[in-house]
Amino acid sequence: MPAKSHLMLAAALFSSVFVSPVAAQLQTDCDPLKKTCPPDPALGTMHLFNFNATPPEHTFNLTAGTVDYNVDTGAAFTMRKKGESVTLISNFYFFFGKTEVFLKAASGTGVISSIVWSSDVLDEVDWEFKGGNATHAFSNYFGKGMPDWKNGGDHLVEGGVLDDYHNYTCVWTKDKLEWWLDGGLLRTLLPKDANNTLNYPQTPMKLSLGIWAGGDPDGPQGTIDWAGGVTDYSQPHTMYVKSALVEDYSSGKEYSYSDQSGSWQSIKIASGNSTAFENINKEPEKSLSEKWNDLPSGTKSGVYAASGGVGAILLVALIFYYFKQRRRGQQEAALAAQRLEQDRVELEMYKKEGRDPDALAFDGTEYNSKSGMASTTYGLSDSPPGSSAGPPQKTWDPTGSSGAAAMPLLRDDTMSTYRDSPGSGPTPQIPAPTSTPPINRSFSSSSNAPGRMGSPGPQANAYGAYGGAR
Repeated sequence: MPAKSHLMLAAALFSSVFVSPVAAQLQTDCDPLKKTCPPDPALGTMHLFNFNATPPEHTFNLTAGTVDYNVDTGAAFTMRKKGESVTLISNFYFFFGKTEVFLKAASGTGVISSIVWSSDVLDEVDWEFKGGNATHAFSNYFGKGMPDWKNGGDHLVEGGVLDDYHNYTCVWTKDKLEWWLDGGLLRTLLPKDANNTLNYPQTPMKLSLGIWAGGDPDGPQGTIDWAGGVTDYSQPHTMYVKSALVEDYSSGKEYSYSDQSGSWQSIKIASGNSTAFENINKEPEKSLSEKWNDLPSGTKSGVYAASGGVGAILLVALIFYYFKQRRRGQQEAALAAQRLEQDRVELEMYKKEGRDPDALAFDGTEYNSKSGMASTTYGLSDSPPGSSAGPPQKTWDPTGSSGAAAMPLLRDDTMSTYRDSPGSGPTPQIPAPTSTPPINRSFSSSSNAPGRMGSPGPQANAYGAYGGAR
């Protein structure tokens, strides 16, 4: 093998060891240097993307994981496991322009936080941050995907890259490419210094923000060494981005390649507003108050009139309900007052008759104020008929076994006779009395036991007076 071929093979192997991990991860869906590809949608404007909330619809795509948005810390890109590379990739392209990204890098050996521009022909511009290096940022570029380990550069960052946010800016024209840190210029690349313009980035770019494991143990050893060592997946690693200002120095709807040279002169710009421009400038959903303010005055007057009519109907209904409830309340109050007056009249009547209305029992009958009927009351020492306590002392005995008077037979008003137990002899016919003597309910002694209610009927040892003993 010729000596020149040996040198070229060695150079290729050496370059493969130090190839940028970012370049190794980038790819293109369609390479315009090899075939005709669809146009790239342009940004065509300047916009500040604040990542305290989800970016405008259809402006960024999310790959491999989730991004959490926070008002104070911005977008959080967290790598939680092997093979996870959380990345936001713009749906738009800019053709020459500027980006300013406020970023705080993730910590962790082998963990890479990145700001990447890339084109369909794999032109590339990078900011990269190694999680095992807290003091430096790393700048890099590539042309047409060609690996060149000499393109990178390290930059000291005052305050460190892991503990605070910094403004990482790139400014790009056809004449030069610049890297800025917190308003200070760090590096300038001229086209003539990039392989005599061949490797100078000069085709429409899209923006990617992401975190990935350069120290993945299954990756190339050269990449692991560049990243600072093997990545530890036992704990999550998070990169934060507060905002990204993106400015497209060209204006138009889309960009296309007119040939396969890959030069900036081959890019054609279609006029019109881009999809990204329309999404960014789309009016947000209006609130109810804003929609109301946009209504014509005639429509507002109609709404006011209709609202007034509905309000009047509701007011009338409320007034009607109020008076109805008030009338019902007055009626209930009148009935309550009437009952109180009846109770007062009864109380006065009891007082005039010399009776105690609060006593449990008194001579005579007790008046029931509700039914207007009289009911017999018993003294505290008495038990009513049928009580389990048995007949009270010195009172009537329904069986006659105690020596007291037997229970009087009840009068049947529908008949003029009294019933007796069946037996021989005639049943005495007793005419009904013309009047009923007063009932004496004072049961103070057996000698004063009351007589039978109504006409006296047959009783033990008393039939002789009406026809002899049986």
